[in-house]
Amino acid sequence: MGYGFLKAARARSVCVSAALTLSACGGTSSSATDTTQSSSANDAYAVGGTVTGLVTGTQITLLNNGTDALTVSANGTFSFPTKIAADGAYAATIDTQPTGQTCTVSNGSGTIGAVNVTGITIACTRLAFAYVVNQSTGNGVSQYTIGSDGSLSPMATPSVDTDGAAAIAITPSGKYAYVSSGQSILPFTIGSDGSLSPMNPASIAIGDIVRGIAIAPSGQYAYVADETSGSVLQYTIGTNGALSPMSPASVPAGNTPFSVTADPTGNYVYVINGSGDTVSEYAVDRSSGALSLVGTAATDHAPTSMGIDPSGKYAYVATQSGVIDQYLIGSGGALSPMTPATVAAGPDSIGLVVDPSGQYVYVADNNQGSVWQYTVSGNGALTSMSPASVGGGAGLDSSSVAMDPSGQYVYGVNEGPATISQYALGSAGALSSLSTPTVSTGNVPSLMATTYAATQ
Repeated sequence: MGYGFLKAARARSVCVSAALTLSACGGTSSSATDTTQSSSANDAYAVGGTVTGLVTGTQITLLNNGTDALTVSANGTFSFPTKIAADGAYAATIDTQPTGQTCTVSNGSGTIGAVNVTGITIACTRLAFAYVVNQSTGNGVSQYTIGSDGSLSPMATPSVDTDGAAAIAITPSGKYAYVSSGQSILPFTIGSDGSLSPMNPASIAIGDIVRGIAIAPSGQYAYVADETSGSVLQYTIGTNGALSPMSPASVPAGNTPFSVTADPTGNYVYVINGSGDTVSEYAVDRSSGALSLVGTAATDHAPTSMGIDPSGKYAYVATQSGVIDQYLIGSGGALSPMTPATVAAGPDSIGLVVDPSGQYVYVADNNQGSVWQYTVSGNGALTSMSPASVGGGAGLDSSSVAMDPSGQYVYGVNEGPATISQYALGSAGALSSLSTPTVSTGNVPSLMATTYAATQ
């Protein structure tokens, strides 16, 4: 790199484009960097580093020495527009955080030597939130932020009143949440800080008792179990989060439908029928979201909840019969029992979650107040870990289990003491309690949902 080029660079604004898309105040572009450059004290040197963890489609604005601005819109190397002479100081800071994320600076300041600076690190992590529905009046949904260590912290407004709640579902975008409460569906927007705000209208009257809610992976459709009529209500979700009934507005289910699960591929929906010991199987019309009944699968007595692995090949149903039912998902969505058809569990399994990697399954047991833990084999069958369960204790009455969006932490909802047990996943999926093992929640908690903050 010649002295004439460097002199010209000092006379104009330069935008640098390296392994990612960068924008600043205009000017020409140059490539980032000769890290071995050594020249006279009159030469100037680039200041830059690496960005990691930035979500695709978002951007972060950086400053050097408080003024030299650079906008980064992808992970990789970066370099500030203005070079600095030898012995000059540099100090990288964050001017504008990316939407839904928090970024930090490491090795951000120092004095220029006779080489380009390339060691600044900008590490970004996504914000995450958790919500617990409580069946008591006055604190219907408890709201939490999820820390980098997995711990839950109540938001500034710790709960929103829903006059009791049964279930909650959140769109994949992290923008909208829907709560079933008695004979109504309550739609909410999710703020940048994770707080829930009622939409307008704040309630959709159903007239029947509604229970479980599931959102399609596309975020375009919602399905609600109507316990009274024995049906599944189906809605389209507008760009503003508003629910609109499909035509037809409902499809038949079995006796006492109360839990709805959408498979990760978006092709199928499953509804647990509590009184009939069955699962209703539906195919999804991908163009409209409408459901069509494929058939029903038998379960062991008193099924409670269902989980599906990320590949959409395997399904698991928790029951209050001391077993987990295991199924293969056929090409048309029909469930067929694995061999073996069941795996031992707690005597009153009432909540189940599959981790995002598809390697582990966790089940809450209401009778023991514990969380049972399993590994998933190559054919989808579950194998108990050692120990088979963690936590537990008289009066805990665990009602459900959930995972954080990253798949690194597990939460057990304890109805008896109104607490949430907090666990971290070990290298083989085994759970261990966090340093703060429990946090308080509202009265009679039942279900929990987590989400990343919206980034768009």
